[in-house]
Amino acid sequence: SAACVLVPGGFGDRGVRGMMLAAKYARENNVPYLGICLGMQISVIEFARSVLGWERANSIEFDAQTPNPVGSRTHMGSTMRLGSRRTLLLTRDSITSKLYGSSEYVDERHRHRYEVNPDVIETLEEAGLKFVGKDESGKRMEILEHPSHPYYVGVQFHPEFKSRPGRPSALFLGTLLTYEFAFNIS
Repeated sequence: SAACVLVPGGFGDRGVRGMMLAAKYARENNVPYLGICLGMQISVIEFARSVLGWERANSIEFDAQTPNPVGSRTHMGSTMRLGSRRTLLLTRDSITSKLYGSSEYVDERHRHRYEVNPDVIETLEEAGLKFVGKDESGKRMEILEHPSHPYYVGVQFHPEFKSRPGRPSALFLGTLLTYEFAFNIS
């Protein structure tokens, strides 16, 4: 068994099946989960497959030959989002908002091409996944949480880029503190 699960960023389909199994394990067993960039996309795909029964849910990154109306989509080429970008926190009741001091927004660094397909967001939210952070345009989902889970967070940005040994990212700290609190470890 795992104490907590972190699925990091990456490109391509190497290891994706194992990442989805890790996300599913964390979701089903109330194990703290943090998905970063690709890890957020993995959590969306796993949720769509396991909870909604969308067997073909995938990312165009992994399945470029098949049109995919569900799950995640990827834009390739010069559309990579790089550098610090603002993410608006949509509710103060979210775990992420609380970790960031109930701020209205966070500025975090990005390095990705991934997006959650806007056509499926309402269906995902009705099934229990909540998107609690969006970009300034309101079109790109930046943070997801599973409200019935103690700590299941996915972020499109890379909190590790600003994290330091003496000043860890709020999300890393939240992952570890949730584990410590849940298992009363001192």
